[in-house]
Parts: sequence; C-alpha cells; structure tokens
Amino acid sequence: MNNNLSELTAVIVTYKTNINVLKNCLNSIKAEIKILLIENSNKFENEKEIKSQFSNVEILCTGLNLGMGAGNNFGLKFVKTKYALILNPDIVCSNDFFLNIKNYLGGNINFSLIGSVYNNHTNYKPAGFFNNQDLKNAKFINEFNLYEVDWIAGHTMLVNLSKFNEKKIFDENYFLFFEELDLCRSVKKKNEKTFMCPNLKVNHLGWKGSFAADENYEIESLKLRNWHYIWSMFYYNKKNYGYFFALRKSISRLFRSILRIVYYSIRFDKKGRIIYTYRLLGLLNSIFLKKSYFRINFKN
Repeated sequence: MNNNLSELTAVIVTYKTNINVLKNCLNSIKAEIKILLIENSNKFENEKEIKSQFSNVEILCTGLNLGMGAGNNFGLKFVKTKYALILNPDIVCSNDFFLNIKNYLGGNINFSLIGSVYNNHTNYKPAGFFNNQDLKNAKFINEFNLYEVDWIAGHTMLVNLSKFNEKKIFDENYFLFFEELDLCRSVKKKNEKTFMCPNLKVNHLGWKGSFAADENYEIESLKLRNWHYIWSMFYYNKKNYGYFFALRKSISRLFRSILRIVYYSIRFDKKGRIIYTYRLLGLLNSIFLKKSYFRINFKN
C-alpha cells in the first residue's frame, strides 16, 4: 500500500525554543515524516542533541530573526514533497493525528489549506469566517469529515503546495500575528478551499515556541507581542480594506492605549504600562507606514 506520509514534510520555525517544548513536539510526529527545523537565528543551540534523537530532522538557520511568516517561507523553499505541514514548536499532535492526515494526502479532495482543532483549548477558535458567521453553520463535507471555512489558526496548517504558484506563501511584511489570516484571505480570493478537520487534534501550549517560554524574558515578550499585534492588525486592515478603513478601526484603540498608559502609570503597574505603551508604539508605526521593525535583542 502506498504510504501517503512520504508526500508530507513538516516545517517548524523556532527561535531560541525551549528544548523540552521542542522535543514534545517532535516526539508527537511520526518518525517516517521528514521534518525541517527552521531556526530564526544564526545558530541552533541544541543541534547535536536533536539530531542524535531524531534522525528525520534537518536543521536550517535563517541567519536572523525573520518572523513566523518569512521563517516558514524560508523553510518551504526546501520542501520537495507535494504537501507541507506547518507546525508551531509548542504543538503536540494527538496519537491518531497522522493516521487521519493520510486521508488528505492522496489527491482525493481539492484543497489549499486544512487546519486542526484543539484538544486543550475550548475558548480559542480553531477556524472561522471573515463575516463572523457562527462556525456551527459551516458547510460539512461528510465524505472527508471536513468543515469548509474562511480561515484556520496558523499553529497547524496542512498546505497543498500545488495550489500555490510559489513557495513564498506568506506576506513577509508581517513579523508576528495575522499572517495566517492574510494567507487564508488570499486563498479565498482565488476561490480555493480552506477546511477545518475535527479529526486532526492538537494540544497547543501557547507562547512556548520561542524565548517567550523563559520567564526571565517575560517583559521582552510582552513588548514584542503587543507591538506586533497592533502593527499587524492595522497593516492587515489597510492591505485588505484600505488605509482609511484601518484608521477608523484604530482610532479608539489609539486613545484607549493613551488612557491606559496614564492609568497604569498612576497605579505604578509596570506590566500594564508596558503592554499599552508598546501597543501604542506599534499602532503609530503602522499608521505612519513604518515597517514591522521592532525586535528584542536576545542575550545568551
């Protein structure tokens, strides 16, 4: 019998990722699947340990921190199979994940992207619609056990590479956040299909895929996340709906951030002040059409 898993390559982008978090992810992936680890720096610290334990892993370094979208684009250039599975390093696939994913690797169904569902998060949406339609109303493809949706969460994405003209599938202007939403929107614009599969289940640790897992870098992580979340939100709205739409959507956030900075400063709440200061900075940079340049200088 043809092993469809031979047509699949996993791509995992890391940045100073905790070794135990990464091992949990790798251990959940079938040994016969080739894995490309893309380290978003000039050195992968635990290369010998990982290669000694996982013979199916190839490690590539980008040379600098490209962000999630560009890091995945970098990895996809080296994929030689028809399908790629994009995974965050803080994902653990369920025991039957790869048994079920085989059903979508034989060319029997027309799709561009297939997403997973959470085993452990009930408050986060694994997929949805751009018009905020309830997920319960999604079209169900009974034969393949799939729900047709507009977007899927970016932590686990099965990508049919034959549906893309090039392997640079993510907009590299994003550093963090909204890059998968933007990808899904581009798929929809081409009248291609995105699905969510209830049989592809994962555990998502959440914000454990980079140096953010280290509590010593909690403040740096807060700065990075909040700056880029608001920058990317404005850029996404500007790109897809126009500059003035994005500006209208953001004005209330701008004034709210200023008020929160004052409030948390009065209360001597450092964490709250940092969150809204960096949200404000990210928004202003996006409004003034600056690139998503903000980075944290990681010190070993």
